[in-house]
Amino acid sequence: NSIHFRLFNKADFALLALGRVERVGIGDSYLIYILPGKKRQIIYVDYCDHRNALSLILTTLTGAQQGVMASEEEIVAVGHRVAHGGEHFRNSAIIDDQTFATIRNLQRLAPLHISYNVAGIEAGRELFPDIPHIAIFDTAFHQTISEHAFIYALPYEWYEQYALRRYGFHGHAHLYLSRRAAALLGKHPAECNLVTIYLDRGVSVCAIRNGISIDTSMGMTPLEGAVMGTRSGDIDPGIVTFEMHRGNLSAREMDSILNQKSGLLGITGKHYDRRRLVQEALSGNERCALALKIETYRLKKYIGSYCAAVGPLDAVVFSHGSGNDDWYVRQLTMEGMDVFGMRLDVEKNKSSALCDQEAIVSTADSPTSIYIIPSDEQLAFAEDVASILSEGCIDHVRHAYTFSQPGYVPNICIDVRDPHD
Repeated sequence: NSIHFRLFNKADFALLALGRVERVGIGDSYLIYILPGKKRQIIYVDYCDHRNALSLILTTLTGAQQGVMASEEEIVAVGHRVAHGGEHFRNSAIIDDQTFATIRNLQRLAPLHISYNVAGIEAGRELFPDIPHIAIFDTAFHQTISEHAFIYALPYEWYEQYALRRYGFHGHAHLYLSRRAAALLGKHPAECNLVTIYLDRGVSVCAIRNGISIDTSMGMTPLEGAVMGTRSGDIDPGIVTFEMHRGNLSAREMDSILNQKSGLLGITGKHYDRRRLVQEALSGNERCALALKIETYRLKKYIGSYCAAVGPLDAVVFSHGSGNDDWYVRQLTMEGMDVFGMRLDVEKNKSSALCDQEAIVSTADSPTSIYIIPSDEQLAFAEDVASILSEGCIDHVRHAYTFSQPGYVPNICIDVRDPHD
């Protein structure tokens, strides 16, 4: 129900404006609009569908008071984040009629997300019919995962006939983290073994060997894997059928419970924001403390198992949302990981709690580095778009992204949290 946007200068990828429209298709909609270095603005409207929302964004970007462009003609291309690329898309791609038809057909793998992606693409192509539109797929970075890691132990014909397999998500976030970690380590991405942790309301962990994804915690859908804000993550599949029979629940009702009423919210009964959970846990709230222990224990298990899959690690990277401002989550996750050569500097970790910048929080003698790297996957989106415009294609494994270069200086992390939360 929200549309996020960022406007970049094509020449140097400078961030010009960003924000998001909330409550799209619901009513009482509003735009959070931010110019770097300035106070954010909130613009309220009665109702926005996807086309109205994009029109509102465009009007604001070109407005006399707060605009950063003289006219919409300055926009040379639009990149669209698409939740699922199936096995069809290993990289970002120009949205021609054939590509758009393929995206539509992928709704069977991600019906909720793809339907909104399609609506956004349709609105964008209607408003900007004469410029290229590029699809950036959440799943593409993980298309390097081997068959033994993506096939489920289910009837094989389900994969052959319906493409049911592990796909993984948050791909460009893990791409960004891996390239920034390599730069901080002073290595080429192809020389790096990493575990990257995208920690927000949605959570995913990625095993990266020699710069490419070899496994990831999310599966065919974003429901699998780590404990999340409202998603269960890994559970015994027998619980699903047990509860459906016991409670006479429909598939739609069970899907809602697993995706919207489980995870940290399910355990605590009322909280899923980790900032609030940490505050409550440290104040003696036993249920919140339990939720954090469950979540971080799961993360610890993923890190350990990915060590076995990848081999000796160069670094573990925490990023995004809670990943770069919740020292307590990092501390609980890394407790006892010395056996794997991961030694957290507790004081350094705490001192980095409010710093929205890259930081190393491992001890000086830690064989494996531990980093906090705020994710900027939108910059990766923009660079994919620019590469396709200039070269006609993008290979994210081999592409020399600007943020992978040793001299790159990251954008200051800008808080786009919703003031209504």
